[in-house]
Amino acid sequence: MDKEFDVVANYKTLLVESPEISMPVAAIESLVELIKHSKATTMSEFMLSIKDASQQLKSSVRNSISLSAGCDLFLRFVTRNSHDVADFETWKATLISRGQSFVEKADACRYKIAELGVPFIRDGSVVLIHAHSRVVSLLLQKAAADHKRFKVFVTESSQTQGGIRSAKVLRAAGIPTTIILDAAVGYVIDKVDMVLVGAEGVVENGGLINQIGSYQMAIVAKAANKPFYAVAESYKFVRLFPLNQYDLPTYNADTLSFQELNTDHDAKSLEDGKPSSASQTALHLKTAEDQTSQGSNPLVDYTPPNYITLLFTDLGVLTPSGVSDELIKLYL
Repeated sequence: MDKEFDVVANYKTLLVESPEISMPVAAIESLVELIKHSKATTMSEFMLSIKDASQQLKSSVRNSISLSAGCDLFLRFVTRNSHDVADFETWKATLISRGQSFVEKADACRYKIAELGVPFIRDGSVVLIHAHSRVVSLLLQKAAADHKRFKVFVTESSQTQGGIRSAKVLRAAGIPTTIILDAAVGYVIDKVDMVLVGAEGVVENGGLINQIGSYQMAIVAKAANKPFYAVAESYKFVRLFPLNQYDLPTYNADTLSFQELNTDHDAKSLEDGKPSSASQTALHLKTAEDQTSQGSNPLVDYTPPNYITLLFTDLGVLTPSGVSDELIKLYL
């Protein structure tokens, strides 16, 4: 790989400069940029540089699910087209052209999903969403633009404050939106007509990897007999087959090791008979101890396919069982 080009730095710059770009698209765009800067003169050297860059990207973030999907898809595209290459430089130029074309068309995926999902939102309905998802927000904005009247409940997503961001976007579009506590899903579910979530990744069995809290929403929705819909671009389909929550690539020994917060401060406050300032701010994660504990909490969870009603994708509206067929088409 060309040492003068930093693929991770390029990836992070893209995310900062283009807030609406998704992680897998930014990863693919960075790999395309790598090809432009590559000084490899042989096929084996070139393939090694691409694989090394992909691994660097995956290792650069804590939650690499969707980023891995983009890297793996691009690698598959490269290896699929690497046979019988007559002219190396011409082949590299073709890869760059097709990679740039993919990036340009990525936004169209969201609009196609929005078009497919709008008919499922009925007049007078109440929709429950989780945290912030660009494609979910676009779908709801499209429904509002089509003069559909509905209300939205959005979980605050205390770990990322994504729900507050979603509320701002939806309210700006004139959609009545109420932010609820993450723990209030069960409380509001009887008022809800459907649950709609985004995705970090869709796995081989049609299950869903998404921001933490999605699984418990799915459980509550199923218990209340409410439809649970997921929206995901096809480039977020990943070749994973998790068996449970602890079978995800993001899991490590520290995950879920909920550390005690401010033990010394709290002990002292009990002796004094009044709460310490550290105790009062514990829920706001203002201390170093709190931030350490937050870092040990999971970012994503896995929702098994039996909890998912349908998936809205740019490939069409799929049942969870239909995902494996689409993965076969993408990777074989």
